[in-house]
Amino acid sequence: MLDFTKAGGLVSAIAQDAATGEVLMIAWMNPEAFAETVRTRRAVYFSRSRNRLWRKGEESGNVQEVQSIHVDCDGDAVLLKVTQVGGAACHEGYPSCFFRELVGDDLRVTGDRVFDPTTVYGPK
Repeated sequence: MLDFTKAGGLVSAIAQDAATGEVLMIAWMNPEAFAETVRTRRAVYFSRSRNRLWRKGEESGNVQEVQSIHVDCDGDAVLLKVTQVGGAACHEGYPSCFFRELVGDDLRVTGDRVFDPTTVYGPK
């Protein structure tokens, strides 16, 4: 089904809003994250920076309820169609991690923040 050998034991995982089609985020999954996602129908990813499973919303409460799971033709990418609970997929407080758009040479914020990340995660 999935080939976890191509990228060091990981596959890319795209989360897409099941209702609107908006791409919310991209992350990584290892076999354990994928298996838990399938079992619980809640998105679980592998955090490369923390080197552990990351259950989406474990700190913020903004979980992703998985509506369907799709695997690409090469078996090395997963598309999760999700219901985003809490309104924000991005740890910076935006509905989508793709809240900036390149306009000419400028990167402009085009999204509206749903929450202030310092109130959810504390100051950096």
